[in-house]
Amino acid sequence: MHPLAAGRKTPVANCSDCRAHPHAPADCPCIPAGRWCHGFHSATLDQDRIQQWWGSNPKFGIGVSCGGAGLVVLDIDAHPVQPPTRDRILPGIPIADHIDLTGLANGFHTLAVLAALRGQPSPADDASTLRVRTPSGGLHVWYRVGDGRRWQSSVGSSPGRALAWQVDVRAHGSYIIAPGTATRQGVYTPLGTVREPAALPLWLAQELERTGHLPAPNIPAPNIPAPRPVPPRARQAVLAAGGGGREQHVLASVLAPVEACGQVPEGAGFSDTLNRAAYTLGGLVAAGRVAREEAEQALLRAATEARPGQERRIRQIIRSGLTAGLNRPLHDNGRRQ
Repeated sequence: MHPLAAGRKTPVANCSDCRAHPHAPADCPCIPAGRWCHGFHSATLDQDRIQQWWGSNPKFGIGVSCGGAGLVVLDIDAHPVQPPTRDRILPGIPIADHIDLTGLANGFHTLAVLAALRGQPSPADDASTLRVRTPSGGLHVWYRVGDGRRWQSSVGSSPGRALAWQVDVRAHGSYIIAPGTATRQGVYTPLGTVREPAALPLWLAQELERTGHLPAPNIPAPNIPAPRPVPPRARQAVLAAGGGGREQHVLASVLAPVEACGQVPEGAGFSDTLNRAAYTLGGLVAAGRVAREEAEQALLRAATEARPGQERRIRQIIRSGLTAGLNRPLHDNGRRQ
């Protein structure tokens, strides 16, 4: 935890020396000396330090460093602003022009739509975890993570990583305001009786990974095969399935070898098979013959059914194969550019 300025939701100011001579938090002499410079970078669980900070400044609010505490918090807003363009409502999920968006007005709505698309209840209604009502009418939904992955923060529907319009993600690199903290706008009030964060739901973790909330690896993941050219028999299977307009037949044909791996408990060249399927579908996406989201979801569904419990590795293989295939469009004649 770290102190917030009295009556505000921002950290207390740095000391005069740090303001006069800007430097990185890691180089700040104040933090090891027990002072609170640099916001959440000074967060601590040291009880003596906490007693010293708030004992002498009882009106300070409380901030929680999400990364340090192993938290992912959904910050759902309800600001009365005009919705963005359709491609930024649910980043990565196309919303066709014929779909009526009348009434979609805030983050509660966009998160509910995303959850419904995945056949899940909205996290805003998740009474199993800590939920905190904000003074502005929004909601903080707290989840804990325990697998060591460094989930990254995001804001709304920014052009970079983003989950949904008016839904911020607080994780590494940000903080969240603790329940009970009072600001000039009001008090952050917990809902219901649950006061502990529940584990991050699997479907939500998958959505966060899909939308770029895990840092890209600096080196190739171990034991993931490099993209390989699609053999002629695979191209022939795609063509036999009907070409450009018959998307479902194309998907079924390409995914058949992946699904067949599920009949064998281990081995069967699963990684290579999945990689070839992802590479093929990447080429079909690049040629405009298959929608990317449908290809990704179909690959993930087939692969996780064939090899349950290997979601992280499966996603890495799919990402690698699709990325390579996107650079080589696969057209109706079975040729790549």
